[in-house]
Amino acid sequence: MSSDTKFKLEYIWLDGYLPEPNLRGKTKIVSEEPKSVDDCPVWGFDGSSTEQADGSSSDCMLKPVGLYPDTGRKNGYIVMCEVMNPDMTPHASNFRAQYDDDPDLWIGFEQEYFLMENGRPFGFPEDGYPGPQGTYYCGVGHGDMGDIARQCVEEHIDAVLDAGINHEGINAEVAKGQWEFQIFSPGAKKVCDDLWVARYLLMRTAEKYGLSIEFHCKPVSGDWNGSGMHTNFSTKKMREEGGEAYFKSLMDGFEKNREEHIAAYGPDNELRLTGLHETQSIDKFSWGVADRGASIRVPHAFVNDGYKGYLEDRRPNSKADPYKIVSRILKTISEVG
Repeated sequence: MSSDTKFKLEYIWLDGYLPEPNLRGKTKIVSEEPKSVDDCPVWGFDGSSTEQADGSSSDCMLKPVGLYPDTGRKNGYIVMCEVMNPDMTPHASNFRAQYDDDPDLWIGFEQEYFLMENGRPFGFPEDGYPGPQGTYYCGVGHGDMGDIARQCVEEHIDAVLDAGINHEGINAEVAKGQWEFQIFSPGAKKVCDDLWVARYLLMRTAEKYGLSIEFHCKPVSGDWNGSGMHTNFSTKKMREEGGEAYFKSLMDGFEKNREEHIAAYGPDNELRLTGLHETQSIDKFSWGVADRGASIRVPHAFVNDGYKGYLEDRRPNSKADPYKIVSRILKTISEVG
């Protein structure tokens, strides 16, 4: 490239809105192409506009923690950041900094969401509802999917893969206008960084098609599935040692900490975790082999392999902060030992 080439670094971060944060982003133009996240400088922003500072002392700092190629922009990169105070201590809203990394924790997120058009799930008529659930899950064809929806989710696949994220697949989900994508990575922090970047790319891609993304866990009341973010997890001990006794002690730990897990698993989950639509009730804990109505689904392969492998926590919802989910799972596992 010529010496006068400029590079666009899109710094993205999580704001301080409650109960769950929103993504924010702004672009820094630089003359040197970054080779790693270490080449990305710390940058400031106005925290009084993001619920992270008072106007009389508004400076907050963006500490880069991940660098991703951005093929949606010429000479572009996405820079995932943590929010820091001016003295470079973690901001109170920075949940990424509140737990230690663990490279032996493997996480797979199943991110569900609704494509929205004019305030309604994509494909819903202006008045009333479409046909009942049945043919939408993994559906094919204009009647169920719609040309724009297919284009949007396909473009999102390419954007995520181009960013170097381990994207594992997509599918249309049970409700009309509802979709899912899956992200996997070893590491207690990287997988959460990757998911936030994938969310950002989804929202940005949808802009091109006049669509918006709804991550709320129950945007349509009634006999429609809510949106979850099923979290598949395993540790080195679960993968290599396992055993029925350890598994049951782990489940006892998850049951003991049921309320703490629910608190970390996203807002308004009582609307989704009703005991219907492939969920367990929010005030109960259960596990079951291949049971999609349980709090934790145990794969057949896990039991058949001597209680070794991964488990699926089905309670986290689609709007949950992945940093909070992983932090809580790690804490419960560490308590069990």
